[in-house]
Amino acid sequence: MAFRRILPVMGFVALLTGCAGGAIAPNYTSENPDIMRIGNERPADPQVTTESLGSYCVKVTETWSEQGETPDGQTLWALSTQRKVVPCN
Repeated sequence: MAFRRILPVMGFVALLTGCAGGAIAPNYTSENPDIMRIGNERPADPQVTTESLGSYCVKVTETWSEQGETPDGQTLWALSTQRKVVPCN
């Protein structure tokens, strides 16, 4: 009987002990590193391109934008893409 009263307390103590461990180290990765960069220098913007999609064309403009910073002070950069329909030449 005493074990049934102590079991919930033991579970609670085990939960607190597991959660009290050190902080989780951040992991900044991307499956596609071409869309996210880490560093204090702004990456160079890719060239503007025009893609032919048959009866119309699309002008693709990509720019890097600052998205905050890591806990150790490095800047996070994300690649933004803008598409605009243009006449084909």
